[in-house]
Amino acid sequence: MSNLACHSDERWFKAVSTGLSHRGFSLGDSDQGILNLILVQTPLFGKFLVSLPYINSAGVSNASDKSAHQLVSDACELADRLDVKYLELRHESPVHHPSLNYQRTDKFHMRLELPSTDELLDRTFKSKLRSQVRKADQAGHEVLFGGHELLDSFYDIFAVNMRDLGTPVFSKKLFKSILEEFSSDAEICVVVNKARPVAAALLVHSRNKTEVPSASCLRTWNHTGANMWMYRHLLRRAIERGSNTFDFGRSSMDSGTYRFKKQWGAAPYPATWQYYVRQGSVEDMRPESATNQRLIRVWKKLPVWGTRLIGPSIVRGIP
Repeated sequence: MSNLACHSDERWFKAVSTGLSHRGFSLGDSDQGILNLILVQTPLFGKFLVSLPYINSAGVSNASDKSAHQLVSDACELADRLDVKYLELRHESPVHHPSLNYQRTDKFHMRLELPSTDELLDRTFKSKLRSQVRKADQAGHEVLFGGHELLDSFYDIFAVNMRDLGTPVFSKKLFKSILEEFSSDAEICVVVNKARPVAAALLVHSRNKTEVPSASCLRTWNHTGANMWMYRHLLRRAIERGSNTFDFGRSSMDSGTYRFKKQWGAAPYPATWQYYVRQGSVEDMRPESATNQRLIRVWKKLPVWGTRLIGPSIVRGIP
């Protein structure tokens, strides 16, 4: 097999294309392999062909080397027909193809192999981590798990966190679409303190793996350990749901988020995002560019209500 993408699950393809209101393309079949792509198109940034926006790992799945090569060729031809700036394939293992002329390997998937019980997991934690969790236990937090009834609480926290990071917020429609498409395999966790939601996360359980596509904590509550307390319950929930792996998402090596995930025992796994660049540069769309750094500083100063109003129309055009 050439590459087994984590998100070959058709539910992700449907949830993201519906939630972001973008056109989707599915190449191949169950015999030769599948490559799901979404046309990210807005007047502000132009057109991109991505597998898949929002999630961290997608691309060619369940394909032999020969089939993977053909699927990439078909994707490049589709990129030409649609006249996009570039094709982005969010692989883990690279597919070797002459048209793929750029790649990124600066991020790592942080994953924790889970034991069979929560008690066994607790024994793997270092004393400092256990002490932090115990301290958070004393802050009066409560944890809720549910579905659509917790969406507003989740989104309120998520919108504030995205503003604080200087990032346009996704629309609530995306998360509603994920909940609907995954049904009982998706749920929302909300940490409440004195009836106030202070931290929240979206959980997706699929194929013996639990992942957290989005999680946020109000910065004003960081001192209470609300985020630590939430992740301890997320890990417990994953084991309860029968998962063997907990996926914390991507991080840059030795970044703050990398160290946070590593303290729970997560290990880094390579991410190889491959590109067929037709126009411009992939770097133009990265947050690290000088232009985007200026925009991020401006965005952090906007009122949350304003970012919720204009953010979704902006971020849906970012690959």
